[in-house]
Amino acid sequence: MQSKKVLISGASIAGPTLAFWLNKYGFDVTIVERSAELRLGGQNIDVRDAAIKVAEKMGVANEILAANTGELGIQFIDDKNNVRASFPASGADSFTGEMEIIRGDLVNILYNHTKNDVQYLFGKYITALNETSDEVTVIYSDGLQAKFDLVIAADGVRSKTRELMFGNEADLKYIGIYNVYLTIPKTQTDTNWARWYNAAGSRVIMLRPDNEGTTRASFSFLSPEKNYQKLSRAEQKKFLTKKLSDAGWEAPRLSRGIADSDDFYFDAVSQVIAPRWSKGRLAMIGDAAYCPTPISGMGTSLAIIGAYILAGELSQNTDHSKAFEAFETKLRPYVKLVQNLPPGAPWIVHPKSKWGVKVLNTIAGIIASNFFQRFVKTFKGNQEKKDEFTLPNYSKS
Repeated sequence: MQSKKVLISGASIAGPTLAFWLNKYGFDVTIVERSAELRLGGQNIDVRDAAIKVAEKMGVANEILAANTGELGIQFIDDKNNVRASFPASGADSFTGEMEIIRGDLVNILYNHTKNDVQYLFGKYITALNETSDEVTVIYSDGLQAKFDLVIAADGVRSKTRELMFGNEADLKYIGIYNVYLTIPKTQTDTNWARWYNAAGSRVIMLRPDNEGTTRASFSFLSPEKNYQKLSRAEQKKFLTKKLSDAGWEAPRLSRGIADSDDFYFDAVSQVIAPRWSKGRLAMIGDAAYCPTPISGMGTSLAIIGAYILAGELSQNTDHSKAFEAFETKLRPYVKLVQNLPPGAPWIVHPKSKWGVKVLNTIAGIIASNFFQRFVKTFKGNQEKKDEFTLPNYSKS
């Protein structure tokens, strides 16, 4: 397309990936980020399927592998700290991806590959968008204005930029659980395995290793939608501590971590279902457009794949509206597939009773057994796994 001045809102994963490819295709790209600096915290994420190929095309795959968390796999733990099931990273049904990385490490890699070619504006955000047939006038939180040919929202599930573009069109589909993420000090009980613990009352604690000498922790629980995420920080701490009070295992440690932390992330887990991803000269990608939830394990990969496709279509279509249409036509079927969560999720892995917890751990042990794993490998055969999504090849990539 001839219009090549683009503003992206959000400097996490989707935004910098899109900026990388747009810059490669000759676009003039600016990223605006609400935070005063890169947000380098976060939990373990992974790059899967077709997103691995995108990372290879970008020349960052080896860096991602080098920043691997070292996670050996995931173990199901009972209330007496006994291992009830182990799923190694190399297993037939592994929960741990080959490219397992801390979110902030991936953000930093993407930033380092774009910072010399892309303008980053930290500590400000978009407050208004005035679109004409020829351009978009952007008003920032500091009162300054700028004009762009296109504006792309890539700023997360609760994107404020999406609201400016589309109002309340997008449906945040709550899937029935709340989750809190935080980083806590490492102790002697921690290993290089991720550890999953179920407590009665539909509660799950997970502790995962990182490569920074700390432990990444999460706590999830089933609940009707109660807007707990809107509580004040102090109220959230009090509520979560009470919710953990009789959970057992490492719950007291997690409660202390929450009490001492000011940067934990607590939210209702929701999918973003949007009827459209573009309007005029405005569009959105990543979690802002089609968050599949952490349960899918594909949020990061969808962000990377979507950024690659949108940039490719913009590079090959002289009309941005046709590029946006092609982007959605190619990606939406795959997004629908990913957002179609497994039957029973998340309830099946959040049993309510102690008996239900024992049944889940028993089933996990059977699935993790050598016999079952050999059966799975035999059933799958030696065929190479094919991506569920086939990446388009763009001439300039």
